[in-house]
Amino acid sequence: MFKTLDDIGSGNRVLVRLDLNSPVEDGIVRDNRRFERHARTVRELVETGNRVVVMAHQGRPGRDSFISLDQHADLLAEYVETPVAFVDDVHGEAAIEAIRSLGAGEVLLLENVRMCDDELPEKTPAEHAESAFVRALAPEFDCYVNDAYSAAHRAHASLVGFPLVLPAYAGRVMEAEYEANTSIASREFDGPVTMVLGGAKATDVIDVMSALDEAIDHYLLGGIVGELFLRAAGYDVGYDVGDTELYDHQWADNEARIRELLAERGDRIHLPFDLAYERDDARAEVPVADVKKDQPLLDVGSLTVGRYGNVIEDSAAVFVKGALGVFEDERFADGTVGILESIASTDCFSVIGGGDTSRAIELYGLDEEYFSHVSIAGGAYVRALTGQSLPAVDALRDSECDASGV
Repeated sequence: MFKTLDDIGSGNRVLVRLDLNSPVEDGIVRDNRRFERHARTVRELVETGNRVVVMAHQGRPGRDSFISLDQHADLLAEYVETPVAFVDDVHGEAAIEAIRSLGAGEVLLLENVRMCDDELPEKTPAEHAESAFVRALAPEFDCYVNDAYSAAHRAHASLVGFPLVLPAYAGRVMEAEYEANTSIASREFDGPVTMVLGGAKATDVIDVMSALDEAIDHYLLGGIVGELFLRAAGYDVGYDVGDTELYDHQWADNEARIRELLAERGDRIHLPFDLAYERDDARAEVPVADVKKDQPLLDVGSLTVGRYGNVIEDSAAVFVKGALGVFEDERFADGTVGILESIASTDCFSVIGGGDTSRAIELYGLDEEYFSHVSIAGGAYVRALTGQSLPAVDALRDSECDASGV
């Protein structure tokens, strides 16, 4: 296991990696729960008199969301409740000067780390540790904290290079996400374990189902993957209509595995009983046996929500990956929101994962306190569920730097 903030003393120079990647609309960075979550780690370090320097990323080169982090500093400051200075440099002279001038209890945010050429190449920790980026910054710090669990599936320099050259610790988000998202394998539950699976990335969902095998008692399917499984079961759904390109290529890639899973685990896989579509600008529902797919199907139906809710009510643990419908449109939020409400009203251990699903909680005013854990991770959550390694977590766990002076 890795060390945490509990193992860090006071008065240190701490380099912290957060994931502040956020939606950008017309050049404006939108607030999201990542700022609030990560603020706890920064605030704890500030309150113990540490000098805190934050690294984070925004977007990818070539995309509209690839912008400076100057706005992020102000958003983070609101939650940390202390000023967050910003320097438009990652590891050059301006960054080093700003780092050295930082006082105890002060916070500095460096420029978008993906503007550094050394950051994005997928390399080994040893290779990243030798980069100009890591070699320039590491001597300025006593220790490194990684709180960016949602980026932990990336082998980028800011995530895996520093633990090789600095004492390394997990922040509070990293600690909580790791514990919750590995609980299927690490915990025993006194009753059935249910997984709700949806969203647009059917291959991810099928990978999760294949990896978990006997660990799950019930799979409740919706979204794109729900239609693909219904197609394999002989219903007239699960293919593209109009200009959609969501189903056919995923069917071609996964048909054999879908049919195999149905054959092996058909008694544990629950498929939608009815589906919703748009008719005269309103929501309409139809039993799956009566569907003639000539337009997009946008949600599971009310009968499905009720029956899935009955399964959830009898579960000891429920894990969610992906939305069951196009919940951004209130007319087609019944499936996703209905299932979340069922989980919230049930006394079970629950983990809500995937960026879209967690966003639905916020969008429809559900209280996070009714769930055991609401993950802010996407790809890392899937990899944790499928038992794949997370390079940044491995780097923390494998860090052997001497922490005696911290």
